[in-house]
Amino acid sequence: MTTYRAPRTLAGLAAAGLLALTGCGTESTGAPAGSPAPSGEGRSIRATQVSHVTDVHEATGMTLLEGPVLDGHGDLHVVDVTAPAGEPKVISVDVATGKHRGVYTDKTGAYTSAQVSPYDHRMYLTDFATGSVVSIAPDGSDPRTFFSGKVGGSTMTPDDIAFDDDGNLYVSDAHGTEPDETDGRIVRIDRDGKKTTVLADGLAQPNGVMFDPGLHGLWISELAKDTISYLLLDAGRTTVTSRHEAIHVDGGLAQTDSIAVDADGNLYQALHGRPAMAVYSKYGARLATVEIPAKEAEGLRSATNVAIAPGRTAAYMTVSGPAGGYVYKFAALAEGIRQSNGG
Repeated sequence: MTTYRAPRTLAGLAAAGLLALTGCGTESTGAPAGSPAPSGEGRSIRATQVSHVTDVHEATGMTLLEGPVLDGHGDLHVVDVTAPAGEPKVISVDVATGKHRGVYTDKTGAYTSAQVSPYDHRMYLTDFATGSVVSIAPDGSDPRTFFSGKVGGSTMTPDDIAFDDDGNLYVSDAHGTEPDETDGRIVRIDRDGKKTTVLADGLAQPNGVMFDPGLHGLWISELAKDTISYLLLDAGRTTVTSRHEAIHVDGGLAQTDSIAVDADGNLYQALHGRPAMAVYSKYGARLATVEIPAKEAEGLRSATNVAIAPGRTAAYMTVSGPAGGYVYKFAALAEGIRQSNGG
C-alpha cells in the first residue's frame, strides 16, 4: 500500500498526488524494462501488449489498473482504482481482441482488487476508500455491500483478497500507511460476512495475499519491507500456527505489490515502481523476471497484479503509469489454478 496515509476520497487522492495507493502507484520511477534480466533476476520473460485499457483521468490525474480476474467465458475483468464517479471502475477486456467495455461504476468506490468467490461465483471488490468489500454479479449488476464496519475496533484499508474453497475471504488490510507504521493486518471474513478474525497484525503495509496450491497457508507481501512472508494456518484456517519472512525482494526503487501462485507453487511478485514481476520458487530461488519491451516501458511505472488462467499458462498482467493502464500477456512457468486467478 502507499507510504502515506490515504485520503478517503478520490479527489483527496489526486490532490495528494499519491496513488502509490495499492502499492501499485504511478508516482515512482522504475528501471527500464525489456533488456535481459540482470544477474540474480533469473531468466527474462517477455510480456506482450494485449490492450490499452485506460488513459489518465482528468478528474483524478491518474489511472491505475488492478485486480485482473478471468471469468468463466475467458474475458478478463480489471478494476481502475482511480476512476471517478460515472466512469468505469470495473472493466471487461476481451483478451483475444483487446476490446474492452465498462461493466460497473458507482459514486464513491476506489476498488483495488477483484476476485471471484468459489462459493457464490460473484465478483468481490475491495474498496480502499470506504474500508468495505462489495460484490457484484459477473455482468456488473446487483451490487451488494458484503462487509463494512470495523475490525478489532478500527476500519480496514483493504487491498487484496484470497478465497479458500469454502468461500471465506482473506484480506490484506494496509491500515497503517505512514512510512514508519506497522499497523497492517491480514483479516479473515467468513463467507456470510458476519464474523471477522485478525490472523496477523504488526505488518508494514501488507498488499498481496494468496494461498499456496494446497491451501495450507498464505503468502503475503509487505510493501514497506519488500518482503514475502508465509503464514501457516491450522486445519480450520482461523489461526496462524507459524509465520516467517520467506523472501526479501531486492527491488531497488521497486517495492512489493500483489502476489500470485501457479500450480507448482511458484510465486509471481508484482513490483510497484517497475513495470515488471519477479518470479520465485516456493523455496525462495529467483527464477525469472517478467518484463515488457523497453520501447513500450516509457510512461509505465508499475506492474500491479496478474491472473493466470486455470489449466493454462496464459498470464495477464496489469501495468499502469502516466501513459495509461494496460494489460500485458506472458507465459507463466506452470499452469494456473483457482488461486492464480485474481486477488
